[in-house]
Amino acid sequence: MNFAPVPMHIPDGFLSVLVAILCWALSIPVVSLALRRVGRDLGERQVPLMGVLAAMIFAGQMLNFAVAGGTSGHLLGAALATILLGPWAAVLVMTCVVSVQALVFQDGGLLALGANLFNMAVVGVAVSYTIYRLIHKIARGAPWGIFSGGFAAAWGSIFIASLAAALQLTLSGVSPANLAIPAMAGVHTLIGLGEGLITLGALSFLHSTRRDLLALEPHGQARGSKTIWIGGLAFTLVLAIASPLASAHPDGLEWVASQQGFLSLACAPIYQIVPDYLLPGISNQSLATIAAGILGAAIVLAAVWFINSSRRKYPAGD
Repeated sequence: MNFAPVPMHIPDGFLSVLVAILCWALSIPVVSLALRRVGRDLGERQVPLMGVLAAMIFAGQMLNFAVAGGTSGHLLGAALATILLGPWAAVLVMTCVVSVQALVFQDGGLLALGANLFNMAVVGVAVSYTIYRLIHKIARGAPWGIFSGGFAAAWGSIFIASLAAALQLTLSGVSPANLAIPAMAGVHTLIGLGEGLITLGALSFLHSTRRDLLALEPHGQARGSKTIWIGGLAFTLVLAIASPLASAHPDGLEWVASQQGFLSLACAPIYQIVPDYLLPGISNQSLATIAAGILGAAIVLAAVWFINSSRRKYPAGD
């Protein structure tokens, strides 16, 4: 029995070199701008939240959940990160998570990393911010705006990101648009519902326990940092321990690739460090998966800490 989470992101081989390079060209300027904006605007109050949220999203993404038709989905987390941190910090959080998954866990190709960043860190965050801001504005501060906006933003981030991936597959010539787009849209419509419910649950919990986190000011003072660290890291540990319970069904992209006949195009990684979210040297697969989750969350947390420790390089006048 396989207890390891299934791969989640676009592997090398699915995209043409030209499309992969184009995605890098679109992603790099956005991530660079996010680095400058976070360095200039991020308040001290948001620093611990940014770190633990990145670790939680990494661990949460390992928990694939089953959806109809023998497929599975996983948390994206872009909407939650955007709502709690703002779009620029959310871009960096998603960049750290997706990059660590590719570089350390061989989840997603190295050439395709630009596309995975574009879909999740750029499109996912941009869609989440647009939808949430619109609904929150319509709600005029009413609580229903937080919940309905969060659910809609989460669903929209999954759905639109899947359409972006389908377009990339079409432009790469691996699947025609009339097949790739409906297939990706159909399965990710269901996955988006799961993302929406998870986000709604998280927002409801925060609204009842730490409502102040839902109204962060850019230059707010640190309050309750110890609680955020302890609570966030404890929840991350719980998610990592639960990771062996992930669904073994193929995720939406893998299922579409199998149905459309281009799954065989996936290239094996050129190196392996912690492949398939199984830490080498541990014979028990469940323990190897838990250890991999804890290691990945720690690496993501360290990456976000490094970014925050360097942010004084960008003074407010830049």
